[in-house]
This record gives sequence, C-alpha cells and structure tokens, in this order.
Amino acid sequence: MKVLLWHVHGSWTTAFVLGRHEYLLPVTPDRGPDGLGRARTWDWPASAREVTPEQLRDEDVDVVVLQRVRDLELVREWLGREPGRDLPAVFLEHNAPDGSATHTRHPLADRSDIPIAHVTYFNQLCYDNGRAPTTVIEHGIVDPGERWTGELARAAVVTNEPVRRGRTVGADLLAGLAAVAPVDVFGMGLAGLHERYGLDPDRVALHDDPPQAAMHAELARRRVYVHPVRWTSLGLSLLEAMHLGMPVVGLATTEVVEAVPREAGVLSTDPERLWAAVRTYLHDEDAARLAGKAARAAALERYGLPRFLADWDRLLSEVTR
Repeated sequence: MKVLLWHVHGSWTTAFVLGRHEYLLPVTPDRGPDGLGRARTWDWPASAREVTPEQLRDEDVDVVVLQRVRDLELVREWLGREPGRDLPAVFLEHNAPDGSATHTRHPLADRSDIPIAHVTYFNQLCYDNGRAPTTVIEHGIVDPGERWTGELARAAVVTNEPVRRGRTVGADLLAGLAAVAPVDVFGMGLAGLHERYGLDPDRVALHDDPPQAAMHAELARRRVYVHPVRWTSLGLSLLEAMHLGMPVVGLATTEVVEAVPREAGVLSTDPERLWAAVRTYLHDEDAARLAGKAARAAALERYGLPRFLADWDRLLSEVTR
C-alpha cells in the first residue's frame, strides 16, 4: 500500500521504510519540518520517495501515519481528505507526556476514528488517551552488528540538546559520572554543555552530531554505555548501544526498566549505585563483556526489525480494512 508519513524522527523512519510498502515523504523547497523529504545521512530504499504537496493530490494514498497534530491540517490542505474519515490514519506517538504523568491528555484523546500507536507501554500508561483506541508497537532497530571492543576505559553517553533539555535528560548528572570515569558525550546541540554544568573538558569530551555509522563505531570502543535520562521516551540510542553489545548503566526510570534486563547492566534511581557500577565495568573488562552480550541478546529478541515491521503491517491492515 501507499503510506504517507513525514520525516520527523530519522532513526525510527529508517526502520519503518524498510517494510514492504511504498512510502511517500513530503518535501518542500526549504526542507523544513513540513517537508524534510528523504534522509541524507541514512541509506533509505527507493520505495521511500519524495513527493511535493502538489504531487500528493495525484497519489492514491492508502493510509497516513500522523506524528504531529499539524499533520492533520496538512492532510486536509494537501490532499483535501479528512484523516480517520475518508483517509485511514494512525497517530504515531513518539514521546512521553510533556506535562504531568497522571493528568496529560493526548491531543487525539477525543477522537475514536484514529488509533494512537505508542512506542512504549510506559507512554501508553501515562497518557490519558480518552476514547481513542490505542496500541503499542515497540521500536525496531536496524542491527548495527555486535561491535563492542571496550578498548577505551571510558563511559559513553548519547543525548541531544542537553543544555536546553537539562535535567530531563540528566545533564546535571554528568559531573558525578565524570568524577568516576572519563566521559564521551555524543549527540546534537552540545555547545555550552561544559559551561552550563561546570564540566572539565579533560574529563568530558563532546562529539557534536557525528554520522550514525561513525557514532556506532566510536560507541563500541567505549567500555560502558550510560543512560542518565530522567524522563523521555525510550531512546533509540540506548537500544542501538545494546545491539552493539555494550553493558548499560542507567536510571531506572520510564521504559528503561523493561528494556534492560538485570544481566545486561545496572539500573537504579540512586546515582551513587550507578557510579559504582561504572567503576566496576571500567576495571573488570570481562564483566563488561558478559553484560554487553546479555544486552545484545535482549535487544535482538525484543527490538528486532522483523517483529517491528510485522506489527506495523498488522496495524496498517486493520485501519485500511
């Protein structure tokens, strides 16, 4: 079938467009949020093709995967069709609630004609979904391969915009981590991190916006992956690190407690326990290797690409039936 979706989340879309459908990705002259088009840093198949808003009118779209409330308006404007009424639709919710975990009502909570597909059970639980039908389709990861060497006795963190997002992504915890291990932070929007949190550049190295393949190669050389995030949806970078075979040390919050089994690392809400675990892995390479192998096995079983694509095939079939 022909699936219309916007390029909103690059890593998620990379997995999604590897399915058996034709994927229509809006593109606008400025390649802004409403029309980013195909990814330029990932290798997407030819079945994922760019279409302008004008070209969309001539496409026989079977279903739309909405990811922002604005997408509803764009479908009406560009296709002249109403999502959920005369165009089958699914709303893909990537995020945990931005507000209260007990009182945040989902923007589509009052619609019963568009199912909400959450990426974690935690997100489904915490949103007030109202009368909207909901389901959970957990992430699927394009396997980067078992590449961990752990040759560098350093901790790796992946985070985007930590200066702006601050405590949400645990940026304030990096100083405590750096006290027990040299740290490499990978991600976008890292400028100003040292200054904002008083970090020593000799202890915390920044790797701003590396290509995904290069980041995977560098992550795999670090001894341990640290996930200091307090509140967000389940990070794909965590699942990618597990696929690489990295041991995990992280905050026991949100969906992480489901994703990381006990044998794959250490989760706790006590930072001191986390830093003790980091010390252990830095000094015991065999323990790190065993935990990393368990992390990879767990990630392959739960977040493998075939299961992800099969789950989406079932949902798309249901809404277009």
